[in-house]
Amino acid sequence: MLYYLFEYLEEQFQFPGASLFGFLTFRAAMAIILSLLISTIFGKRIIRFLQKQQVGETIRDLGLEGQVEKAGTPTMGGIIIILATLIPVLLLARLENIYIILLIITTLWMGTIGFIDDYIKKFKNDKAGLAGKHKIVGQVGLGIIVGATMFLHPDITVKREKLSAIDGTELVTQNSAREFYPEEKTLLTTIPFVKQNEFNYERLIAWAGKDYKSYAWLIFIPIVIFIITAVSNGANLTDGIDGLAAGTSAIVALTLAIFAWVSGNVVFSDYLNIMYIPNTGEMTIFITAFVGALIGFLWYNAYPAQVFMGDTGSLTIGGLIAVIAIAIRKEWLIPILCGIFLMENISVVMQVGWFKYTKKKFGRGRRIFKMSPLHHHYQIKGFHESKIVTRFWIIGIVLAVITIVTLKIR
Repeated sequence: MLYYLFEYLEEQFQFPGASLFGFLTFRAAMAIILSLLISTIFGKRIIRFLQKQQVGETIRDLGLEGQVEKAGTPTMGGIIIILATLIPVLLLARLENIYIILLIITTLWMGTIGFIDDYIKKFKNDKAGLAGKHKIVGQVGLGIIVGATMFLHPDITVKREKLSAIDGTELVTQNSAREFYPEEKTLLTTIPFVKQNEFNYERLIAWAGKDYKSYAWLIFIPIVIFIITAVSNGANLTDGIDGLAAGTSAIVALTLAIFAWVSGNVVFSDYLNIMYIPNTGEMTIFITAFVGALIGFLWYNAYPAQVFMGDTGSLTIGGLIAVIAIAIRKEWLIPILCGIFLMENISVVMQVGWFKYTKKKFGRGRRIFKMSPLHHHYQIKGFHESKIVTRFWIIGIVLAVITIVTLKIR
């Protein structure tokens, strides 16, 4: 809203300083500052409100050190993250941008699912919360919306490079001047570690005949659904000890902000020799607000936590990370960038799968880890949770650096 106000003031009255709002970097800086202020200043008030409503976490005794002391800590703190993200976006972003619209829908959609889950747990006294099948339905619904929009919306395009050799034939070379075809609808994405690192999902359905591109959604939408479901569940599993999910997600989101900025800028995408995606730069406003909200929330969520994000926060975080990665065509980098989420997911799958297999074969279930998800394994081994969180953050930073480097390793 402020963007449109200052745009009007600049056009009509040449208002001093109004032109600053035309700069993406200025609005991104304002977004992260404003989200930090909202999450830290108003976050305290929201925590007090949750305490008055007796929205306290119910802790199961799993024999973990310091676990019992956390009983009664306010949950549903994901509301802080959602508000601190959306308010700066509504004030500073160009709201007609389709990517911004998609991210706002994702925030509200996943936030609602998480809120319902937390509400059932706390106010209906049902520890199971929202049934797993209902969560899956919600994640599938969002995947359909995002996948269909990416496939159909006219403003979601890429510009492919057009380079000419001396004989006039089109050829990709490292030293040629960069020219582009007109914007086109395509399902191109980025594949790490290969020289020609662009892959088109449409190829997967080329066997369907001459009009195969019209049916590419049959492949693309299920892939989008899988990514959103996997990442949101991974974030949900990671939210098990103080500060782990918020800190790890802030690292991931900051990396995605860099990708969104350079992918939407023709100069930087040219310099880095990566895919140029028009209009994605505006997502930097949303992502920086998201990063600020996570860091501000971490102020209260760091050990010893004054508030937990609950599914309201963790499902929203995972959904946003997945949709951002899909929008900037970097979803194949998720296993590296979101390596912490992946490890947490895999540890649970391995633990459950091995337990069931050994129980069926030997009559008694055996475990690979002392407890899953993975962070609980280290707690049982005697590591303090603050040390576990710090080391996971360090791993997250290393993975973020590796993710950025992969764009040049081909």
